[in-house]
Amino acid sequence: MKRFITTLAMMATLASPTFAADHKVKIERGAYVPASLTVAAGDTITFTNLGPAPHTATAVNGSFDTGRMRKGESKRVTVSGSGSIAYFCEIHPVMKGSVTAQ
Repeated sequence: MKRFITTLAMMATLASPTFAADHKVKIERGAYVPASLTVAAGDTITFTNLGPAPHTATAVNGSFDTGRMRKGESKRVTVSGSGSIAYFCEIHPVMKGSVTAQ
């Protein structure tokens, strides 16, 4: 009986759906906050521009691009694959951030 219950518990764990997390990155004072983030593949990141100037969050490897965001706008991107992804603002290239997908 104990083995049967353990097997059922394992099956329930395996059958449980996995939900992607949504991470938040603010753009303020000419920087991404936080500047680096660790996520799981399939997670999303919501970038929100809190500054007065337009900004983007554009992956160097082309895997995501928010496009131009005006003050108060948010854009969500999905992280696929694994590894380190550097990103920057196309309008202000000195603004840089990174995502590590596991």
